[in-house]
Amino acid sequence: MVCADDMLNASILIVDDQDANVQLLEHMLREAGYRCVTSTMDPHAVCALHRDNRYDLILLDLQMPGMDGFQVMDGLKDIAEDDYLPILVITAQPGHKLRALQAGAKDFISKPFDLVEARTRIHNMLEVRLLYRQLEQYSRALESQALHDALTGLPNRRLLSDRLSSSIAHARRNKSAMAVMYLDLDGFKQINDTLGHAAGDTLLRAVATRLVAAVRQEDTVARLGGDEFVIVLCDLDHPDSVAKLVSKVIQAVSQPYNIEDRTVCMTASVGVGIYPTHGEDVETLMKGADKALYEAKRTGKNDYRIATRIDPPTVTQTFRNLSS
Repeated sequence: MVCADDMLNASILIVDDQDANVQLLEHMLREAGYRCVTSTMDPHAVCALHRDNRYDLILLDLQMPGMDGFQVMDGLKDIAEDDYLPILVITAQPGHKLRALQAGAKDFISKPFDLVEARTRIHNMLEVRLLYRQLEQYSRALESQALHDALTGLPNRRLLSDRLSSSIAHARRNKSAMAVMYLDLDGFKQINDTLGHAAGDTLLRAVATRLVAAVRQEDTVARLGGDEFVIVLCDLDHPDSVAKLVSKVIQAVSQPYNIEDRTVCMTASVGVGIYPTHGEDVETLMKGADKALYEAKRTGKNDYRIATRIDPPTVTQTFRNLSS
């Protein structure tokens, strides 16, 4: 539902080469309570104005010298968001109404103006436009919720799968390397048991923030659930460079946290799978990283292991113990 305040705050542009028409429309709109009304008598300026301001409604005269309303609409189509033209045309030519609607206009006002009819058509068109925009925002919010973890805002398992597939495809095309880091917090259950789940949630959000800050902008940090995170490292210059990145991540997680006025220490264990050495598809890479994580947990935690695939079976190899 569109509230009255949203309607009156809608941005409106009047385009007419006759000053008397502009003044009449401005007076009518301001008298009706609309607060964001601007105008231009230059049809050549409309596209630039709309590009900068994204008007909710454009009242467009069809007959103007130098550039008529149909030409203006053609220009607006090139910059229209989602192919929607928020145009209500103004015309004294009955034959132009159908042509204007076919060209993309959503409604029309006839000259000479019937002010009651004009106000009604403007109100109705704005209501439809704002409802449509609300629907778009709601759809984007639903899509975001479906792809992101509700607690941390990080990509969830579904979006992670897409990012992984894209990163592998990119590495394959460019004959480069990428890696998957599977991270699990050490002793996280104890935080929930001693400080409560609210403190645990606060810690998870803090860890998520640190992980994002520790990696590069092109990398992806995702939360699988619980205290498990996955990091996709894209475009590695060399497979060996992953060691530096994983060390940075573990060091970032291990810095003390202030949770409910208490200092909390947390470490992480990490398993790493590198494309193409340890797999050339999402499932194989994730399995390799998962097994490497298990080995890092088993051999002391606060550590990482990089998987090494041997046929058969898959084994892990320790490169460095960060807890020493």
